[in-house]
Formats: sequence, structure tokens, C-alpha cells
Amino acid sequence: MDRKMQERIRLLVDGQLPEDQVKDLIRMPTKDPDRFWTYLHVLQERVAWNDTILLRISEHLYIVRKEQGGRVVKCDCGQEFGDYRVNWKLHSMLAVRKTKEELEEVYNAGILPNPEHLEVREFYCPGCYAQLGVEVAPHGYPIVFELLPDLDSLYRDWLGRPLPDESPDWYQDRSATLTAAWAEEDNP
Repeated sequence: MDRKMQERIRLLVDGQLPEDQVKDLIRMPTKDPDRFWTYLHVLQERVAWNDTILLRISEHLYIVRKEQGGRVVKCDCGQEFGDYRVNWKLHSMLAVRKTKEELEEVYNAGILPNPEHLEVREFYCPGCYAQLGVEVAPHGYPIVFELLPDLDSLYRDWLGRPLPDESPDWYQDRSATLTAAWAEEDNP
């Protein structure tokens, strides 16, 4: 692993790489074939847990392969949000801003979403309380599942390194199974 490139990626992840060097990375005529692996290595060094990072999905969240098997969404702090095929937001703490007064706490008056039609949902980690996501949606609209990557295709077809636990079952949205289980609990 090229130490110079690793340091540049580390600075890039930290938001400390000078703009001209960011542009240089983008404009490289020949991309470093190991850049994704270097990126994962930099991310892996930053966390205190040993599960293998497969993909970073936001500032604090990763899809990881568990040492015991399975793939889950995990926060920097180690909090797990369950199977990556289930919307991680369903396992987070949720704060909803519905009133004009609540919205004015985070928006300027001129750009305020109309509280008659929209709500702002803020998702937080129950382990470290980091804000993990925000969505603006109509009242009653289902929680948005923003990302369900086909990791097997990514690793096999694009990166040339198939995952050892590859299976067609991995690329399925399983969120409905969780919400159905909740419904069963409410109506035994």
C-alpha cells in the first residue's frame, strides 16, 4: 500500500486535503487500482471494532461483515443497527419536527418547510447520539430506505474480489419483515 496515497486519502476523509490536491485526485489520468482498498484500510484504522468494513454509507455508518458471519450496519461507536438489508433508520432514535416553532430551531424563517405538509425527521445513534441522517417528508410518508447496495456485484464485478459469503439472498430489501414483526407484536 502506497504510504503517500494512504496519507492523502486519510486527509481527504478528514476533510483536510487541500482543494488543489482533491482536484488532482479526481483528475488522475490513471486511477490507483488499490484506491478503494486503501480507503477501506483508512476507515478500518479509525474504528475500535474488528468487523470488516465492506462499505461506508454515511459519515458515521458502515456496512460490515461480522466475524461470526452476516452483514450489518454499524456506527463508528460500535452500535449495530441489524441486517444491512433492513433500513437502519428503523433501529435508530428518531426526533420529528412538525411545528413551525420546532422547524425554526434549525431553519431560517425564509426557507422553512411548510409544517402543514412536511415534517423533518432526524435519526440518531442510540449508542453515541451522533446524528446519522435527516429527511424531509410529507406527514405519514414511510421512512425512506436510501441505500441498499448490491455488495456482491460491487465486489465481484467492479472490484474483482468476490466476497466469501456471496449469495443471491443478500440483495433483498428485508425492511418489511421487521415492520411485519412489529405488527404481529401489536396484534397477537
